[in-house]
Amino acid sequence: MKKIYFLFPIALFACKSNPTAVSEKASVENLNPVEINYKVVQNDVSDFLKYLSSDELEGRETGTKGIEKAAVFLEDFFKKNNVKPYFSSYRDTLTNFKTPAYNIVGFLEGSDPVLKNEFIVLSAHYDHIGVLKKQQPDVINNGANDDASGVTAVAEMAKYFSVTKSNKRSILFVFFAGEEKGLLGSKSLVQKLKKQNFNLYTQLNIEMIGVPMKRDYLAYVTGFDKSNMAQKINEYTGKKTIGFLPKEAEYELFYRSDNYSFYEVFKKPCQSISTFDFENFDFYHHVSDEFKVMDVPHITSFIQEFLPAVTKIATSPTEEITMNK
Repeated sequence: MKKIYFLFPIALFACKSNPTAVSEKASVENLNPVEINYKVVQNDVSDFLKYLSSDELEGRETGTKGIEKAAVFLEDFFKKNNVKPYFSSYRDTLTNFKTPAYNIVGFLEGSDPVLKNEFIVLSAHYDHIGVLKKQQPDVINNGANDDASGVTAVAEMAKYFSVTKSNKRSILFVFFAGEEKGLLGSKSLVQKLKKQNFNLYTQLNIEMIGVPMKRDYLAYVTGFDKSNMAQKINEYTGKKTIGFLPKEAEYELFYRSDNYSFYEVFKKPCQSISTFDFENFDFYHHVSDEFKVMDVPHITSFIQEFLPAVTKIATSPTEEITMNK
Protein backbone atom coordinates (compact mmCIF):
# COMPACT_ATOMS: atom_id res chain seq x y z
CA MET A 1 0.00 0.00 0.00
CA LYS A 2 1.20 3.49 -0.84
CA LYS A 3 2.62 5.03 2.32
CA ILE A 4 -0.01 6.08 4.84
CA TYR A 5 0.80 9.13 6.93
CA PHE A 6 -0.90 8.58 10.25
CA LEU A 7 -0.42 12.13 11.53
CA PHE A 8 -2.18 14.18 8.87
CA PRO A 9 -5.42 15.96 9.83
CA ILE A 10 -8.33 13.57 9.72
CA ALA A 11 -10.92 14.24 7.02
CA LEU A 12 -14.10 12.20 7.28
CA PHE A 13 -16.27 11.33 4.29
CA ALA A 14 -19.50 13.31 4.16
CA CYS A 15 -22.10 10.55 4.25
CA LYS A 16 -25.83 11.09 3.80
CA SER A 17 -26.55 7.73 5.38
CA ASN A 18 -25.10 5.59 8.12
CA PRO A 19 -22.65 3.19 6.38
CA THR A 20 -22.65 0.80 9.33
CA ALA A 21 -26.41 0.49 9.15
CA VAL A 22 -26.24 -0.12 5.41
CA SER A 23 -23.67 -2.85 5.99
CA GLU A 24 -25.87 -4.51 8.61
CA LYS A 25 -28.83 -4.50 6.25
CA ALA A 26 -26.80 -5.94 3.42
CA SER A 27 -25.66 -8.79 5.61
CA VAL A 28 -29.11 -10.12 6.44
CA GLU A 29 -31.44 -9.15 3.57
CA ASN A 30 -31.70 -9.72 -0.18
CA LEU A 31 -29.12 -12.48 -0.17
CA ASN A 32 -28.70 -14.44 -3.38
CA PRO A 33 -25.56 -16.54 -2.87
CA VAL A 34 -23.80 -18.07 -5.86
CA GLU A 35 -22.90 -21.76 -5.58
CA ILE A 36 -19.23 -22.52 -6.25
CA ASN A 37 -17.83 -26.07 -6.37
CA TYR A 38 -14.22 -25.04 -7.04
CA LYS A 39 -11.87 -25.33 -4.06
CA VAL A 40 -8.85 -23.09 -3.53
CA VAL A 41 -5.82 -25.21 -2.60
CA GLN A 42 -4.06 -23.92 0.51
CA ASN A 43 -0.66 -25.32 -0.48
CA ASP A 44 -0.83 -23.43 -3.79
CA VAL A 45 -1.61 -20.21 -1.92
CA SER A 46 1.27 -20.85 0.47
CA ASP A 47 3.83 -21.67 -2.23
CA PHE A 48 2.94 -18.64 -4.35
CA LEU A 49 3.01 -16.20 -1.43
CA LYS A 50 6.20 -17.67 0.02
CA TYR A 51 8.18 -17.13 -3.17
CA LEU A 52 6.79 -13.68 -3.95
CA SER A 53 7.75 -12.47 -0.46
CA SER A 54 11.09 -14.29 -0.31
CA ASP A 55 14.47 -12.68 0.27
CA GLU A 56 15.45 -13.67 -3.27
CA LEU A 57 13.21 -10.89 -4.62
CA GLU A 58 14.86 -8.28 -2.37
CA GLY A 59 11.70 -6.40 -1.49
CA ARG A 60 10.49 -5.96 -5.11
CA GLU A 61 11.24 -2.26 -5.40
CA THR A 62 10.22 -0.90 -8.80
CA GLY A 63 13.16 -0.71 -11.19
CA THR A 64 15.34 -3.29 -9.40
CA LYS A 65 16.56 -6.82 -10.16
CA GLY A 66 14.28 -8.12 -7.44
CA ILE A 67 11.06 -6.94 -9.06
CA GLU A 68 12.33 -8.24 -12.42
CA LYS A 69 12.43 -11.73 -10.88
CA ALA A 70 8.90 -11.18 -9.59
CA ALA A 71 7.77 -10.14 -13.09
CA VAL A 72 9.17 -13.32 -14.62
CA PHE A 73 7.46 -15.38 -11.91
CA LEU A 74 4.10 -13.74 -12.62
CA GLU A 75 4.47 -14.11 -16.39
CA ASP A 76 5.22 -17.80 -15.93
CA PHE A 77 2.16 -18.15 -13.72
CA PHE A 78 -0.08 -16.68 -16.40
CA LYS A 79 1.44 -18.93 -19.07
CA LYS A 80 1.02 -22.04 -16.93
CA ASN A 81 -2.63 -21.20 -16.30
CA ASN A 82 -3.50 -20.29 -19.89
CA VAL A 83 -4.15 -16.62 -19.17
CA LYS A 84 -3.32 -14.64 -22.30
CA PRO A 85 -1.44 -11.34 -22.45
CA TYR A 86 -3.68 -8.33 -23.04
CA PHE A 87 -1.03 -6.41 -24.95
CA SER A 88 1.59 -7.92 -27.28
CA SER A 89 3.21 -9.41 -24.17
CA TYR A 90 2.34 -9.64 -20.49
CA ARG A 91 4.58 -6.62 -19.84
CA ASP A 92 3.00 -3.18 -19.90
CA THR A 93 5.81 -0.63 -19.74
CA LEU A 94 5.26 2.28 -17.37
CA THR A 95 5.31 5.64 -19.14
CA ASN A 96 6.06 7.62 -15.99
CA PHE A 97 9.12 5.92 -14.44
CA LYS A 98 12.72 6.80 -15.19
CA THR A 99 13.96 3.24 -15.77
CA PRO A 100 12.21 0.26 -17.42
CA ALA A 101 9.38 -0.97 -15.23
CA TYR A 102 6.37 -3.09 -16.00
CA ASN A 103 2.84 -3.87 -14.98
CA ILE A 104 2.02 -7.52 -15.66
CA VAL A 105 -1.34 -7.79 -17.43
CA GLY A 106 -3.26 -10.98 -18.21
CA PHE A 107 -6.53 -11.36 -20.08
CA LEU A 108 -9.41 -13.84 -20.28
CA GLU A 109 -12.02 -13.07 -22.90
CA GLY A 110 -15.64 -13.37 -21.87
CA SER A 111 -17.79 -16.16 -23.27
CA ASP A 112 -20.88 -14.07 -24.00
CA PRO A 113 -20.89 -12.39 -27.44
CA VAL A 114 -22.28 -9.16 -25.97
CA LEU A 115 -21.03 -9.09 -22.38
CA LYS A 116 -17.45 -9.86 -23.45
CA ASN A 117 -17.22 -6.24 -24.55
CA GLU A 118 -17.49 -5.19 -20.90
CA PHE A 119 -14.41 -5.55 -18.69
CA ILE A 120 -13.74 -6.34 -15.07
CA VAL A 121 -10.33 -5.51 -13.62
CA LEU A 122 -9.01 -7.68 -10.78
CA SER A 123 -5.78 -6.18 -9.52
CA ALA A 124 -3.07 -5.88 -6.88
CA HIS A 125 0.37 -4.28 -6.78
CA TYR A 126 3.41 -6.55 -6.83
CA ASP A 127 6.01 -3.92 -6.02
CA HIS A 128 7.17 -3.05 -2.51
CA ILE A 129 9.80 -0.78 -0.94
CA GLY A 130 12.97 -2.83 -1.38
CA VAL A 131 16.08 -2.91 0.78
CA LEU A 132 16.94 -0.62 3.68
CA LYS A 133 20.10 1.40 3.22
CA LYS A 134 21.04 1.41 6.90
CA GLN A 135 22.94 -1.53 8.35
CA GLN A 136 20.99 -3.92 10.55
CA PRO A 137 20.49 -7.71 10.75
CA ASP A 138 17.48 -7.71 8.40
CA VAL A 139 17.35 -5.11 5.64
CA ILE A 140 14.82 -6.65 3.23
CA ASN A 141 11.27 -5.30 3.22
CA ASN A 142 9.65 -8.50 1.97
CA GLY A 143 6.14 -7.06 1.64
CA ALA A 144 4.28 -10.29 2.34
CA ASN A 145 1.13 -8.52 3.47
CA ASP A 146 1.78 -5.42 1.34
CA ASP A 147 0.93 -6.63 -1.20
CA ALA A 148 2.12 -10.14 -2.03
CA SER A 149 -1.03 -11.31 -0.25
CA GLY A 150 -3.26 -9.37 -2.65
CA VAL A 151 -1.29 -10.57 -5.68
CA THR A 152 -1.75 -14.14 -4.46
CA ALA A 153 -5.51 -13.64 -4.26
CA VAL A 154 -5.74 -12.19 -7.77
CA ALA A 155 -3.55 -14.99 -9.14
CA GLU A 156 -5.82 -17.61 -7.60
CA MET A 157 -8.86 -15.87 -9.10
CA ALA A 158 -7.15 -15.96 -12.50
CA LYS A 159 -6.54 -19.67 -12.08
CA TYR A 160 -10.17 -20.21 -11.08
CA PHE A 161 -11.59 -18.44 -14.14
CA SER A 162 -9.09 -20.16 -16.42
CA VAL A 163 -10.25 -23.57 -15.15
CA THR A 164 -13.99 -22.91 -14.92
CA LYS A 165 -14.32 -20.60 -17.94
CA SER A 166 -17.28 -19.09 -16.11
CA ASN A 167 -16.75 -15.44 -17.07
CA LYS A 168 -19.23 -13.99 -19.54
CA ARG A 169 -17.50 -10.61 -19.27
CA SER A 170 -13.85 -10.19 -20.14
CA ILE A 171 -11.39 -9.87 -17.26
CA LEU A 172 -8.05 -8.12 -16.94
CA PHE A 173 -5.81 -9.49 -14.20
CA VAL A 174 -3.34 -6.74 -13.40
CA PHE A 175 -0.26 -6.75 -11.18
CA PHE A 176 0.87 -3.15 -10.82
CA ALA A 177 4.41 -1.87 -10.43
CA GLY A 178 5.14 1.58 -9.03
CA GLU A 179 2.31 1.67 -6.51
CA GLU A 180 4.70 2.53 -3.71
CA LYS A 181 6.15 5.31 -5.88
CA GLY A 182 2.82 7.11 -6.14
CA LEU A 183 0.40 4.75 -7.93
CA LEU A 184 2.57 5.04 -11.05
CA GLY A 185 1.68 1.68 -12.61
CA SER A 186 -2.05 2.21 -12.44
CA LYS A 187 -1.77 5.84 -13.56
CA SER A 188 0.21 4.73 -16.61
CA LEU A 189 -2.06 1.83 -17.56
CA VAL A 190 -5.33 3.66 -17.16
CA GLN A 191 -4.32 6.30 -19.70
CA LYS A 192 -3.58 3.62 -22.30
CA LEU A 193 -6.91 1.91 -21.65
CA LYS A 194 -8.80 5.18 -21.87
CA LYS A 195 -7.34 5.81 -25.34
CA GLN A 196 -8.67 2.39 -26.39
CA ASN A 197 -12.20 3.32 -25.24
CA PHE A 198 -11.88 0.52 -22.72
CA ASN A 199 -15.37 -0.44 -21.55
CA LEU A 200 -14.87 -0.82 -17.80
CA TYR A 201 -17.64 -2.21 -15.61
CA THR A 202 -15.84 -2.35 -12.27
CA GLN A 203 -12.45 -2.86 -10.62
CA LEU A 204 -11.75 -4.88 -7.50
CA ASN A 205 -8.28 -4.12 -6.16
CA ILE A 206 -6.99 -6.44 -3.44
CA GLU A 207 -4.75 -4.78 -0.84
CA MET A 208 -3.21 -6.36 2.28
CA ILE A 209 -5.26 -9.45 3.19
CA GLY A 210 -2.54 -11.41 5.00
CA VAL A 211 -4.10 -11.47 8.47
CA PRO A 212 -7.73 -11.54 9.63
CA MET A 213 -9.62 -8.86 11.50
CA LYS A 214 -11.34 -9.50 14.83
CA ARG A 215 -14.68 -8.23 13.56
CA ASP A 216 -17.99 -9.70 12.49
CA TYR A 217 -17.18 -9.29 8.80
CA LEU A 218 -14.34 -10.64 6.67
CA ALA A 219 -13.07 -7.50 4.95
CA TYR A 220 -13.84 -3.87 4.20
CA VAL A 221 -14.03 -1.93 0.97
CA THR A 222 -12.46 1.50 0.56
CA GLY A 223 -14.86 4.30 -0.26
CA PHE A 224 -17.72 2.29 1.21
CA ASP A 225 -20.34 4.95 0.52
CA LYS A 226 -19.29 5.67 -3.08
CA SER A 227 -21.06 2.65 -4.59
CA ASN A 228 -23.19 -0.35 -3.70
CA MET A 229 -20.22 -2.70 -4.08
CA ALA A 230 -20.26 -3.80 -0.43
CA GLN A 231 -23.97 -4.61 -0.49
CA LYS A 232 -23.74 -6.51 -3.77
CA ILE A 233 -20.73 -8.57 -2.65
CA ASN A 234 -22.62 -9.58 0.49
CA GLU A 235 -25.63 -10.48 -1.63
CA TYR A 236 -23.50 -12.62 -3.93
CA THR A 237 -21.63 -14.46 -1.16
CA GLY A 238 -24.65 -14.85 1.11
CA LYS A 239 -22.48 -13.78 4.03
CA LYS A 240 -21.42 -10.65 5.86
CA THR A 241 -18.28 -10.55 3.78
CA ILE A 242 -17.89 -6.76 3.63
CA GLY A 243 -18.39 -4.30 6.48
CA PHE A 244 -17.76 -0.62 7.10
CA LEU A 245 -14.43 0.27 8.77
CA PRO A 246 -14.45 3.80 10.25
CA LYS A 247 -10.65 4.05 10.06
CA GLU A 248 -10.84 3.54 6.30
CA ALA A 249 -12.92 6.68 6.01
CA GLU A 250 -10.74 8.65 8.44
CA TYR A 251 -7.58 7.92 6.47
CA GLU A 252 -9.33 8.20 3.08
CA LEU A 253 -7.85 4.93 1.86
CA PHE A 254 -9.98 5.11 -1.27
CA TYR A 255 -7.46 7.60 -2.64
CA ARG A 256 -4.35 5.68 -1.55
CA SER A 257 -4.28 2.59 -3.73
CA ASP A 258 -4.50 1.69 -7.41
CA ASN A 259 -8.28 1.69 -7.50
CA TYR A 260 -8.23 5.49 -7.40
CA SER A 261 -6.34 5.81 -10.69
CA PHE A 262 -9.13 3.88 -12.41
CA TYR A 263 -11.94 5.71 -10.63
CA GLU A 264 -10.44 9.09 -11.48
CA VAL A 265 -10.49 8.34 -15.21
CA PHE A 266 -13.52 6.09 -15.66
CA LYS A 267 -15.80 7.25 -12.80
CA LYS A 268 -16.97 3.65 -12.33
CA PRO A 269 -17.02 1.55 -9.14
CA CYS A 270 -13.29 1.00 -8.56
CA GLN A 271 -12.49 0.09 -4.98
CA SER A 272 -9.93 -1.75 -2.87
CA ILE A 273 -10.71 -4.64 -0.54
CA SER A 274 -8.55 -5.23 2.53
CA THR A 275 -8.34 -6.89 5.94
CA PHE A 276 -5.67 -4.53 7.34
CA ASP A 277 -7.57 -2.56 9.99
CA PHE A 278 -4.75 -0.66 11.79
CA GLU A 279 -5.09 -3.03 14.78
CA ASN A 280 -4.20 -6.48 13.46
CA PHE A 281 -0.77 -5.96 11.89
CA ASP A 282 2.26 -4.20 13.39
CA PHE A 283 4.64 -4.46 10.45
CA TYR A 284 3.34 -2.03 7.84
CA HIS A 285 6.35 -0.96 5.70
CA HIS A 286 8.62 -2.93 8.04
CA VAL A 287 11.22 -5.62 7.48
CA SER A 288 9.13 -8.02 9.57
CA ASP A 289 6.33 -8.04 6.97
CA GLU A 290 7.37 -11.58 6.05
CA PHE A 291 5.77 -14.84 5.00
CA LYS A 292 6.13 -16.34 8.47
CA VAL A 293 3.64 -13.84 9.96
CA MET A 294 1.01 -14.43 7.26
CA ASP A 295 -2.13 -16.40 8.07
CA VAL A 296 -2.29 -18.68 5.03
CA PRO A 297 -5.56 -20.42 6.05
CA HIS A 298 -7.17 -16.97 6.33
CA ILE A 299 -5.91 -15.92 2.90
CA THR A 300 -7.18 -19.16 1.41
CA SER A 301 -10.60 -18.70 3.03
CA PHE A 302 -10.69 -15.07 1.86
CA ILE A 303 -10.15 -16.12 -1.76
CA GLN A 304 -12.71 -18.92 -1.47
CA GLU A 305 -15.33 -16.58 -0.03
CA PHE A 306 -14.82 -14.05 -2.81
CA LEU A 307 -15.20 -16.52 -5.69
CA PRO A 308 -19.03 -16.31 -5.68
CA ALA A 309 -18.81 -12.52 -5.78
CA VAL A 310 -16.37 -12.27 -8.66
CA THR A 311 -18.30 -14.96 -10.52
CA LYS A 312 -21.55 -13.03 -10.25
CA ILE A 313 -19.82 -9.81 -11.24
CA ALA A 314 -18.47 -11.60 -14.32
CA THR A 315 -21.82 -13.13 -15.32
CA SER A 316 -24.73 -10.88 -14.28
CA PRO A 317 -26.90 -9.87 -17.27
CA THR A 318 -26.72 -6.20 -16.28
CA GLU A 319 -24.18 -4.04 -14.43
CA GLU A 320 -25.50 -4.41 -10.89
CA ILE A 321 -22.65 -2.61 -9.12
CA THR A 322 -23.26 1.12 -9.54
CA MET A 323 -22.03 4.43 -8.19
CA ASN A 324 -24.13 6.05 -5.47
CA LYS A 325 -25.56 9.43 -6.35
